[in-house]
Amino acid sequence: MARVSGEVTMANPRADRVRGVAALTRASVRARRGQFLVEGPQAVREAVRFAPETVRDVYLTVAAAQRYPEITDDATTAGLYTHLCSPDVLVAMSQDAQGVLAVARPTAATAEDLLAADRQSRLLAALSQVRDPGNAGTVVRAADAAGADGVLLSAGSVDVHNPKVVRSTAGSLFHLPVATDVDLAEVAHAARDRGLQVLAADGGGTTDLYQADLARPTLWVFGNEAHGLGTAERELADAVVRIPIHGRAESLNLAMAATVCLYSSARAQRAG
Repeated sequence: MARVSGEVTMANPRADRVRGVAALTRASVRARRGQFLVEGPQAVREAVRFAPETVRDVYLTVAAAQRYPEITDDATTAGLYTHLCSPDVLVAMSQDAQGVLAVARPTAATAEDLLAADRQSRLLAALSQVRDPGNAGTVVRAADAAGADGVLLSAGSVDVHNPKVVRSTAGSLFHLPVATDVDLAEVAHAARDRGLQVLAADGGGTTDLYQADLARPTLWVFGNEAHGLGTAERELADAVVRIPIHGRAESLNLAMAATVCLYSSARAQRAG
């Protein structure tokens, strides 16, 4: 059962455990320990509820434990270690925790998992060289909301367990599989072998989103925020699709474009 006493059990912001948790903001520490930070009540709530097997420890202030009893209730049900901390301890661990923090272990999703024959994925999102944490996390959130079966990040993309990425997913990281360091060429070929079409989203695409056949199972490929997709990535696709701009906006940013494309596919697949 969870260890929750109602009294503060961690009050020293200079304790070794506190410094150890705070160190998980560094990629090298996350890689060495196989752990990452989950900050804020929304993300921790989803981690505890939907992926408790990945959660090592939960930390809350007394005020946060009273404000979010569902977190401690779910932690107790899952048998997780839960620690009540002073506000100074939570701030020392993370200034973005809002009184609620968890330490979790990464899941081991792979491209092969998402494209397995028995999985029958119909909608996937792949990110190529996407380096902005907010964009990457928002695409994971959008894919979850659209009902996609998973997200894949190419080698060279931002670490999906970067605290800013985790926060930007708003808990969606714990709802659907996310594969990292994938080879996009291999993924595109495997997707096609599994009956998915491969569509690349690009402002210079020759296919209008409104004319694309989106009812088919689809792997969407989205490119780098600044440079978009390179020639090699566009050549992997069955079609390069542009989102029409009806107003005076110069373009949509990556996360907005991905949301439009994923929802358009989800709508077409459900209507088909």
